Amino acid sequence: MQNLKWKAVLIVATVLICTFGIVGLPKSIDELKANWNNNIRLGLDLKGGSLLVLQVQVQDAFKSEANTQIERLKEEMGKQGIAYASMDHSEPKTLADADKIEIDVKGVPAEKTQAFRNIINDMMASWILTPLNSTDYKMTLKPTEALALKTDTVARSMTTIESRINGLGLAESSVQQRGGAGSEAEILVSLPGLDDPGRVKAILQTAAMLELYEVKDGPFNRQEDALAKNGGVLPLNTKLLRSVPRAGDQGSEGWYIVTRTPVITGRDLRDSKPAQDEFGKWETSFVLSQDAKGRFGRFTESNVGNRLAIVLDGQVRSAPTIQSRIEDQGRITGASSHQDASDLALVLRAGSLPAGIVYLQEQTVGPSLGADSIRQGLTAGLIGLIVVIVIMLVYYRASGINATVALILNAIILIGVLAYLKAVLTLPGIAGIILLIGMAVDSNVLIFERIREEMRAGKAALAAIDTGFSKAFLTIIDTHVATVVSCAFLFMFGTPAVRGFAVTLVIGLVANVFTSVFVSRALFQFEMAGKGVNPRLSIGI
Repeated sequence: MQNLKWKAVLIVATVLICTFGIVGLPKSIDELKANWNNNIRLGLDLKGGSLLVLQVQVQDAFKSEANTQIERLKEEMGKQGIAYASMDHSEPKTLADADKIEIDVKGVPAEKTQAFRNIINDMMASWILTPLNSTDYKMTLKPTEALALKTDTVARSMTTIESRINGLGLAESSVQQRGGAGSEAEILVSLPGLDDPGRVKAILQTAAMLELYEVKDGPFNRQEDALAKNGGVLPLNTKLLRSVPRAGDQGSEGWYIVTRTPVITGRDLRDSKPAQDEFGKWETSFVLSQDAKGRFGRFTESNVGNRLAIVLDGQVRSAPTIQSRIEDQGRITGASSHQDASDLALVLRAGSLPAGIVYLQEQTVGPSLGADSIRQGLTAGLIGLIVVIVIMLVYYRASGINATVALILNAIILIGVLAYLKAVLTLPGIAGIILLIGMAVDSNVLIFERIREEMRAGKAALAAIDTGFSKAFLTIIDTHVATVVSCAFLFMFGTPAVRGFAVTLVIGLVANVFTSVFVSRALFQFEMAGKGVNPRLSIGI
């Protein structure tokens, strides 16, 4: 009897905890509805919103990696006194060409060949060195390293995009890689309840690739003017960047000639926030990391009087003159409003995307369609539940009440766990709940039939209950584990909607083991305890 009391306490406590997670402690009907809406998170297909498809421009990451390696190689060759005529990399234009990037080193003295090779072996083990002649060399990235860089670029892009979305308060969103051949660099972004798609898409598409370059010349009114001043050819190791006018300025765009390799990049940022200048105009200030602080300080100290271009996503936002040594702070001007400055600070804090992204597709679901899906899904589930309850009561008589109670508790536990985990309920998730009704009944049918077999064999009711549950337990575990494994694959490789189905189904399966095995058995024991020494069991024999 003591054992039954502990079972009763555990069952009641479980129900109360799950109920609290769903509706809290409401003091009115309105508060109950509000708690339900806050605790039960709806997916895009139920709440409405947008589904975006973005493509990561992986070639940008390969260019950045090549630039980094070139800078390291230049520094080390300078330390060892190894001269060279030029050092540059190819420019892959498409995703397919990204892993074919090459670094060309020309003019290495023949007598320094061995020293040059030693540097490559020590510092650039992921690159394959191929001599073209006695002084010129070509380096290509190893296939395994190229694949790792591509995978890492997509993964980091997903993490950064997710951080930006969460920074906007869209915590119910999901970001995942799109499956299928040829779409390895594509990302699916689900945004339930999105009320400002233009702003969010702009933030997602902003690569926020912050780079600070030394200005060699400019500004020029036209690109042709910059080329004409240099005889139609840009100086060695320089490139031409377009500038954008400040917000509110009437001036036209300009062009600057800058060094090919940036002094500082977005990876060197520690923090960023919106601010106002002395004229009240909004800007975005940033703080550099400890490592970049010394590097930037040395550069600005040796370049006092020269200009520094602050470049965001390939466009010069400002090009101030260096007045004195600058160590760890800077600012990006040109914000049109506080929101503009805040959005830029957000994407900089979340981290620069390792590569640019291109917006490919958008699918929008209206809230009215989602409400209709909820209504039809709940109607289908309610009809299915009523039919199942009626059949169980007719076929198994009083024992069918056990199955009914187990079904209701299963639903309460499932929804409660979804609320505590802040999981998102989708339309396929509702389908999973309806499917669980059948699976829960299946478990009870299996147990009840085992009990009936034992009673037909002549066993007493208590012995038949114990044996029936014991024999059915392993079968129930086997079937549930197999389904959980299938759900794991659905979660790893499915779309957001399919993942919602998998999550709901797994939670429901775990709850079903508890309700069909533990709760249902306890209910039988409670029933038998109140019927004296030789109880009878109504199970529809």
